[in-house]
Amino acid sequence: MANRWRWLILFIGLASALPAAWAEAYLPADAGQVIETLPARGSHWLELRTLRQQVAAAPQALPPVLHLVRRYIELGRAEADPRYFGYAEAALQPWLLGPAADPEVLTLQATLLQNRHDFAPALALLERALAVRPRLAQAWLTRAAILEVQGDYAAAAGSCLPLAKTAAALVGAVCINSVLSLAGQSETAYRQLQQAFEHASGAAATDRQWALVTLAEIAERRGDVAAAERHYRQALSAAEADGYLLAAYADFLLDRQRYAEVVDLLADRSRADPLLLRLALAERHLPQRDSNAHTEALQARFAALRLRGDNRHQADEARFRLQLRNEAEAAFALARANWMVQREPRDARILLEAALAAGKPRTELRPVLDFLAASGMQDSRLQPLIARFGEEGV
Repeated sequence: MANRWRWLILFIGLASALPAAWAEAYLPADAGQVIETLPARGSHWLELRTLRQQVAAAPQALPPVLHLVRRYIELGRAEADPRYFGYAEAALQPWLLGPAADPEVLTLQATLLQNRHDFAPALALLERALAVRPRLAQAWLTRAAILEVQGDYAAAAGSCLPLAKTAAALVGAVCINSVLSLAGQSETAYRQLQQAFEHASGAAATDRQWALVTLAEIAERRGDVAAAERHYRQALSAAEADGYLLAAYADFLLDRQRYAEVVDLLADRSRADPLLLRLALAERHLPQRDSNAHTEALQARFAALRLRGDNRHQADEARFRLQLRNEAEAAFALARANWMVQREPRDARILLEAALAAGKPRTELRPVLDFLAASGMQDSRLQPLIARFGEEGV
């Protein structure tokens, strides 16, 4: 069950609007320079080999394939290693042929498309899956996740409702209260989710972690710093931390200028681009740390993503351009493109920050300001930014 509700659709044509130098890949001056260190093989390699053998032994059996694909997706998220998602997609392909693909196959493929931020086809696959199996909880959950990140809160809530009868109680509670918290009901959502968590002592560790991260984010938006930190720390102890939790807590620490703690948190997790960004943001404030190597690595990674036509990390690149490169115009272009398809509080924040840094008029921020007003979103981090537009007459 993913709390990783962070996706965006590819924005075609962005690269052509950016400076040509941005499209240049990073070339090391020394052929011996280490660019990337792949993770060492862990115990899961033996597990995966066993699962692959089971698939090979029964090529017409679907359950072993589903088990293998789910494990690939879990590892891809846990290790921020895109290779696992490729393995998962390759394993699914033979089962996607024809109009009568199994609903679980369609849902897993939709999850992989979601990971690539290819939302429209992901939603289409989920519609097909639910038409055949309307009680498929994972399909409803994935659909709700995509719709929430797109800012369609009414439709997202509608996708959470079936979970009350098809999923564990805590899963349904996290789904609906996450949506409510973004739609102007943060106090109610926080209280309801906290009660659900307290009554779900037997829930799976990953589901409890998901609930705790959601509670932390709601508390942070409400300005309750102590509660937010308590929930983040509980989440880190509940299960193995994945990239989303680490990034969220790192942002919490960065906002409070606790840079050394960010370095301690992320020092050995720099393989994931979002985590490397936060590590570099912390290092630039610590005189004993040199952020240049990580900044250059980020430059190379974002260039490589563009060469592959992959715009999944536009919001993070906007932050990179604004806060590490001091390129406000470029940051604004990226943040505005990101906002066209992804409308979470952090997306609004980087867009407002980049707009202020670039001196953009309020009229250029009309879509985000109108959305925030209409949705009733409550976020203590956004209100000062919104107020600055009025005060400065931007």
